[in-house]
Amino acid sequence: MRKVLITVRLPHGASLESARRHLDLAEDEVDAGYGLIPVDPAHDLYAMRVTEAASHRVAGSHPEASGPYADPPISPIDRGEPYGRPE
Repeated sequence: MRKVLITVRLPHGASLESARRHLDLAEDEVDAGYGLIPVDPAHDLYAMRVTEAASHRVAGSHPEASGPYADPPISPIDRGEPYGRPE
């Protein structure tokens, strides 16, 4: 099942479990390994990885949530070249 990112404003100090309950998400709709990431702690903005279907449901029914956002894998590309500017 494809996972995507959503952002959500939650009370300060929110946990993944409290976010899951607040957004009415089932355990299998949330990536617990990713967790709840504070994106902008000063404004209580968090990111979490959820199933694509859940992202549409949450963003459509919770005004404090937005998304879905793509979550492509990020890794270095080894082309046999040194890192940095080419000389």
